[in-house]
Amino acid sequence: MARYVVGLDLGTTNCSLAYAAAESEDPSRPAAVEQLAIPQVVGVNDVSPRPLLPSFLYLVAAGEFPPGALDLPWKAGADRAVGAFARDHGAKSPGRLVSSAKSWLSHAGVDRRAAILPWTAPPEAPRVSPVEASAAYLAHLRASWDEAMGKESGGRLEEQELLLTVPASFDAVARELTVEAAKQAGLPDVTLLEEPQAAFYAWLAQIGDGWRKRVKVGDVVLVCDVGGGTTDFSLIAVAERDGDLALERLAVGEHILLGGDNMDLALAHAVAATLPRGMEGLDAAQRVALNHACRAAKEALFADPKKKSAPVAILGRGSKVIGGSIKTELDRETLDRVLVDGFLPKCAPTDQPAKGRRVGLAEIGLPYAADPAITRHLARFLSRQAGSLHADGSAIRPSAVLFNGGVFKADPLRARVLEVLSDWAGRPIPDLKSDDLDLAVARGAAYYGQARRGRGVRIRGGVARSYYVGLETSAPAVPGVAPEIKALCVVPMGMEEGTEADVPGPELGLVVGEPAVFRFLSSTTRRDDPVGAVVERWGSEEIEELAPLETALAVEDQAEAETVPVRLHARVTEVGTLELSCRSARDDRRWALEFNVRETND
Repeated sequence: MARYVVGLDLGTTNCSLAYAAAESEDPSRPAAVEQLAIPQVVGVNDVSPRPLLPSFLYLVAAGEFPPGALDLPWKAGADRAVGAFARDHGAKSPGRLVSSAKSWLSHAGVDRRAAILPWTAPPEAPRVSPVEASAAYLAHLRASWDEAMGKESGGRLEEQELLLTVPASFDAVARELTVEAAKQAGLPDVTLLEEPQAAFYAWLAQIGDGWRKRVKVGDVVLVCDVGGGTTDFSLIAVAERDGDLALERLAVGEHILLGGDNMDLALAHAVAATLPRGMEGLDAAQRVALNHACRAAKEALFADPKKKSAPVAILGRGSKVIGGSIKTELDRETLDRVLVDGFLPKCAPTDQPAKGRRVGLAEIGLPYAADPAITRHLARFLSRQAGSLHADGSAIRPSAVLFNGGVFKADPLRARVLEVLSDWAGRPIPDLKSDDLDLAVARGAAYYGQARRGRGVRIRGGVARSYYVGLETSAPAVPGVAPEIKALCVVPMGMEEGTEADVPGPELGLVVGEPAVFRFLSSTTRRDDPVGAVVERWGSEEIEELAPLETALAVEDQAEAETVPVRLHARVTEVGTLELSCRSARDDRRWALEFNVRETND
């Protein structure tokens, strides 16, 4: 039996770990949630515990540091560093710094199991895969826990009940890869939880039974989660069940690669424009250093509303004596213009994000959103979900907002979102204030672990997307024209964890003895398609294609290939991942389908 329930926040910018006793003195109430301080290298020969583990991995060059300089309490002679020192020192050597691994983990256009990071590293530099980088952060959390809590029998992290958070907008492939990273880190048994739900659970833990006085039946709460690399929207409805208030996750948004990293880069471009040669006058290391300096200046200005400007300084080229340093400043007018008006502009509820070429706000290689206006992405999310939730298509106007993500630690950014939503609704929209936004997701996950045991309120919802397998239509071949496909629903939206279903419909013929590849699709808006439904036509943005599924169909004792009639079988596992298989319609043979992340959809 686990001694603790543990929440693991694998963030784009920071990771954290929170925990609570698995058993409580009062079986009807959740136990208090505690935060684990995470030891990490913060300087050469300097290890210190911090509440957050920055999600940065530095790949050390041979002979770069004296022996023992990066030793941790549980490991000596490290050839890589994770955390604060990796982030800060890596700004000087960006070709050895891995960042945004979580964003790469969800990028279907690359092989996410291949060693591709750092993306801009020179050919001779070492690289790791997005899965391996994610595993490195989780392994550091595991070692930190074991150092502090794992000395007694049954105390190691892998022996606890583990809740690992992912963006609500992560599809089945990204979720599977997250679980794979956890296994590589020595955590073979984790349960996935959507980050916006974790943030809501943190609010429930914070407010206790008082939550029933803050919301009422019919309310719809918008969880607006903007972290370092992603923007995530979720809608949670308040309903009535057996005479008591109940919570249900209604909808999640698309996976939008847009967040605090983009904001810091935009500030860096704005500040560089004040320099004599602009951004072109800086080398790669100076650009990274400018990005870090602008982030620090931004945080200083947001922390002190009376402060008119904050200094920005980076080292010049050459030695300190010869090169000196480049000094400028970030003023409040630039801060408000770039962040508040640039990323959260006032707009109409019918506005849509602009499409087109991405400029200046994205790391090369990642498919960041073309439009940096988060408010326009929010308008799109609410209007799309209105069409699927309401038969008349009437607009969704949230009753309240719960903010999450480090971006919203800044009062002006929260205020602008509330202002825009209030304008759309024609009435003030309240903010369900949450404690420390950097730690909320891990703390909420630890609360959820207790709610699963009957101590606390649970949010219902099942899977956030519907999933489909593509079926090619029978039509005469036309040179240069790919055959159209139909979408066979294999997992309907809302299918609960721990349930499974045979997919009804006609039998499919598979040739045994050669690889079989299936096109795989999903939708965040088609909530009424039952399992087995065949969708022949859909809007251009209604269903999206994901990484394909494939399996190797063994010949077994057959001398020649045979065509086997099969039916599809779907299962949503208890941990929140998706399993699909082909079952023979004639005997008990069965073939598992696996995601082929080495294929791309570009």
